[in-house]
Amino acid sequence: MKCVFVCVVVLAMLGVRVQAFSFNDLTDYVDKHQEEYVEALRDWVSIESDSSDITKRAELQRMMGVVEEKLRGMKGNVSMMDIGTETLEDGRVVALPSVVTAVFGDDENKHTVCVYGHVDVQPARREDGWTTDPYNLTEINGNLYGRGASDNKAPVLAWIHAVEAYTALNMELPVNVKFLIEGMEETGSNGLDVLVESQRDAFFFDVDYIVISDCGWQSTRPALTYGTRGNCYFYAQVEGPKQDLHSGVDGGAVIEPMSDLIGILNSLISASGQILIPGVADAVADFTEEEKKIYEKVDFDMETYRSSIGVERLMYDNKVDLLAHMWRFPTISIHGIEGAFCGFGTKTVIPAKVTAKFSIRQVPNMNPAVVEKQVTDHLHGVFQQRKSPNKLKVKMIIGVKPWLTDTKNALYEAGKRAVKKVFSVEPELIREGGTIPIARTFQDMTGKDIIMLPIGGFDDGLHSQNEKISRYNYMEGTKLFISFLHEVSHIKNN
Repeated sequence: MKCVFVCVVVLAMLGVRVQAFSFNDLTDYVDKHQEEYVEALRDWVSIESDSSDITKRAELQRMMGVVEEKLRGMKGNVSMMDIGTETLEDGRVVALPSVVTAVFGDDENKHTVCVYGHVDVQPARREDGWTTDPYNLTEINGNLYGRGASDNKAPVLAWIHAVEAYTALNMELPVNVKFLIEGMEETGSNGLDVLVESQRDAFFFDVDYIVISDCGWQSTRPALTYGTRGNCYFYAQVEGPKQDLHSGVDGGAVIEPMSDLIGILNSLISASGQILIPGVADAVADFTEEEKKIYEKVDFDMETYRSSIGVERLMYDNKVDLLAHMWRFPTISIHGIEGAFCGFGTKTVIPAKVTAKFSIRQVPNMNPAVVEKQVTDHLHGVFQQRKSPNKLKVKMIIGVKPWLTDTKNALYEAGKRAVKKVFSVEPELIREGGTIPIARTFQDMTGKDIIMLPIGGFDDGLHSQNEKISRYNYMEGTKLFISFLHEVSHIKNN
């Protein structure tokens, strides 16, 4: 005891700060700054950073600048990394929004954690069914409503606030922390894979672990996510005669392009949800008994879920089958038809060209390149059988592989301890039905261990109307990230 006291005195005389981890002090700091955190989210939500709308590109660039300014204000080593350009459908070439990186700490004796997030959002309009202005954060009964609130602006802010809490209290970060924040995730993370590959021996050289918080819980119980589905996104375009199409259709001289398009779309999936494209389901990994046992432990009430999504019945009558088809089996979704009349009232003009947009969620062991050929061959085969004089073009726009990891590694054990510390429960182990492209990119290009640590609620409505995050999840999620950094510092080197 005397030796410890003398050492502390000597270090103090030398001007070295000696501190111990105080979780209570850090969580008290979060509680005292709740309103500040909510206002920060309000500012971020007000920026219409829709990456799918080229007319909002200036807003997206502004969003990246706001992130940069915030991290610089925390005295981080911040950089704006150029990721090149993209070519639009009309042939225009535009700049992609810069990726923001920041580094806090460079102690070689500590682990280094890279936090990934994105600040672009899905489209949102009041007339789509929102009960509030999607770009004006609105608090109702403890829920913070706004586009991007849960996906992914609040989680990114929660990570920033977690690091900020340590520095505000003059506490040394238990690990080195790096941030990589992008602005194109909702459209496939354009350009990011090239950046990751180019930075493999630079920015990622000393990174030990990568954490992603771009997902949500499955129930009211906190969760750790260990798998996501990939995505193959297709355009199918049918083009007909360019002149006098209306009279031609009325006279029976031509086939309306929309009829052809609906006909081939109808060949993709059965009424029971079975994918009808030959060979697509053949590569799906077997559903093992061990995996089924994990699903059985998930706290998932089918009746609550059915009621929350507003349907009279579900396609599966037991929890395991339903979760399996949400998480680990492929699905087809038809997202829209471009060129067709969709306004109010009636209209008899026949479009000469229509384009369907649909996607197939990928699961282990599906290969997007193989799926692309299967879909293209199938649609052209069906179209040929229709003996139509129209023209069909099929193109895969996005091809992202699924991601899956082992939950028994040291990183997930740290995540479990952090959840237990903050929420006093063991986390659920879940998979995600959506796609987070960067997870597989990180896995393949860096070889680092990855964990998905969500704080979003099961009912946050990502990508839909009235997206929200609860104030509780936002604040307790910040505390979770604080705890997680501490737990990672205790992982022993291999």
